[in-house]
Order: sequence, then structure tokens, then C-alpha cells
Amino acid sequence: MVREDGKRNFALRTDDGTEPSVFSGNTPRQAALKAARRLDDVGESESEADRNRIELREKGTDKIHIYEAWAWEETAPDDKPDWMPGDITKANVSKQGIDHRET
Repeated sequence: MVREDGKRNFALRTDDGTEPSVFSGNTPRQAALKAARRLDDVGESESEADRNRIELREKGTDKIHIYEAWAWEETAPDDKPDWMPGDITKANVSKQGIDHRET
């Protein structure tokens, strides 16, 4: 379901079917990147990061977007603002497909 500002809400699904978090974005990939940055197993670099499967259910529809996601830590740039920590988490995702939930 699309909000007035054009963003859609996507619920992160766990293995047991619960949905503990909701991420918003104009596209499913944008929401998936936000979810990927919160992965528990963050690698030292992009090449060393573990790949994880994440599922995002689009609120108001029967679509479940499936992604392969990975995250890693990098040092923040030198021109970072004062409030930014020294290490930042970056992420990437690769779409694996869409499932339709049984109703």
C-alpha cells in the first residue's frame, strides 16, 4: 500500500514467520538495503561478508520480496560530521525473486 509520499512499507520476515521490523522505501530494494545494514553478522570487508537471505513482505499485498543480503564495516570518511561514529556499516543486496503469500 503506497503512502501519500510515495513510500511503501515492507515487513522483515524471520524464519518462524514473525515480522519484528518494518522498513519503508520507494522501492523494495531501498527497504532491503536498510534491513541489510542491521544484519547481525557484519563482515570486515564486502568480499568477506556472509550472505544472508532476507524476506520482505510488502504491506497491503501478498508479495514477499526475497533478497540475498550482506553487510560490512568501513571507516567513515575524513569529512564526516561530528555526530557520525568512526566506523559505518555498508550493505548490498541481490534480488532472488518474489513469492506470493497464501491467503
